[in-house]
Amino acid sequence: MPDRLSSLDASFLYLEDATTPMHVGSVMVFDPPDDGFDYDRLVQLISQRIAFVPRYRQRIRQIPGRLANPVWVDDEDFDVTYHVRRSALPRPGTDEQLQEFVARIQPRPLDRQRPLWEVYLVEGLEDGRFAIVTKSHQALVDGVHAVDIAHVIVDDDPAAEGLVTDTWRPSPEPSDIELLTSALVDAVRRPSEIVENVRGGIADVKAVGGRALSAAGHVASTIARTAARPAPTSPLNASVGEARRYVMIGTDLDDYKKVRSALARGHFADDVTINDVVLATIAGAFRSWLLTRGEAVHSGTTVRAMVPVSVYDDENHTRLGSRLKACFVDLPAGEPGASMRLHQVAFAMRQQMEGGQAVGAETLAELAGFAPPTLHSLGARLGSAVSRRLFNVVITNVPGPQQALYAGDAKMVATYPVMPLAKGQGLSIGLTSYDGGVYYGLNADRDAMPDIDVLGQGIVDALGELLESKSSQR
Repeated sequence: MPDRLSSLDASFLYLEDATTPMHVGSVMVFDPPDDGFDYDRLVQLISQRIAFVPRYRQRIRQIPGRLANPVWVDDEDFDVTYHVRRSALPRPGTDEQLQEFVARIQPRPLDRQRPLWEVYLVEGLEDGRFAIVTKSHQALVDGVHAVDIAHVIVDDDPAAEGLVTDTWRPSPEPSDIELLTSALVDAVRRPSEIVENVRGGIADVKAVGGRALSAAGHVASTIARTAARPAPTSPLNASVGEARRYVMIGTDLDDYKKVRSALARGHFADDVTINDVVLATIAGAFRSWLLTRGEAVHSGTTVRAMVPVSVYDDENHTRLGSRLKACFVDLPAGEPGASMRLHQVAFAMRQQMEGGQAVGAETLAELAGFAPPTLHSLGARLGSAVSRRLFNVVITNVPGPQQALYAGDAKMVATYPVMPLAKGQGLSIGLTSYDGGVYYGLNADRDAMPDIDVLGQGIVDALGELLESKSSQR
């Protein structure tokens, strides 16, 4: 019988509405190969690669009477060309035009009657470049049966194209009777689950949401130990509409390393990480953004960020779950000194990582169905499950490969995450380090943050301020 969605995976379907579509995305920018890259080539590439991930040819089927959670069934009419779409910018397309395109297509909900993913080939970028924009539903990307579609498209070997033999044939879709029978069999094995589902009925959204929030109890207690107050009031927490703004910011990884290495002359060298430099950069950007808005900024002004952190373990590098922590950090937006912001962030992160206040992977699994292959997916799941009163913004920082990746033989030159917004969350920040760069994707509610470009420029300026601060200390 088909695989059944877990209750928490199903919650991402039940809690989704027009203002909070629950899919993650990415914007990958490529240099074309000498022989070019077109729509037919992308369709062929994806058709071959999804042989590794059969879930991308499955859709969700509800159980009659909602006696159990939905199941995954093979899409007997699967049409890859429905999911892979073609668009273009007026040549020469600028990054600003690409950002506006992403802001318009990312909030659109995915078709529930088909596999829950889409890919757009965007042609016409300046300098001959093109972009691939992806969307994958959080119910789909569970890290066990499916990774994000972006990971399916790119590879570190340009010669890998065409090496997959696809023998997939769809299984016949089960009838309503078969679905009901499988639900009853599961009920015998887990009787409490069917009682819960029947009792839920029309109130599925509240029931599942309540389970997700109750599972967040450990997270809430963690924050209580860190700061005995809720998240500070912030313009970042606002009513969310259907429209979005999106900004891409590219920076140089070496700049963060320079800030970090300059501390080798001080007493805090062992205590500061590249991730701390990133968070201090974002803290500085928030400071300048708040000031341009005319907000009251004083020495105690903070922005609370939920930050999933990767903890590397050379002896256990194959177990991603054992290397993940989620920290809640008050970013010191009120601190005028760039260097002092960095030390305050580093101290706060060290307290949580070493003081037992970071949330372990086991708790994350209980909270949001954890198993995703990337911290971006983790951050999206956490941001959807945890009350906005506990934090102001989600920041996911994913260390990516430091060698070039390819779609076919087209080299990827940049990759920007697109993190979804949860209820009351006006902004999400994702960033990925890749091949010598650090790439930010700022996704925001269109009405709540018409000045998102100011925050983007603030990231560039804050990084420059840190570089100048460190240079002056040498």
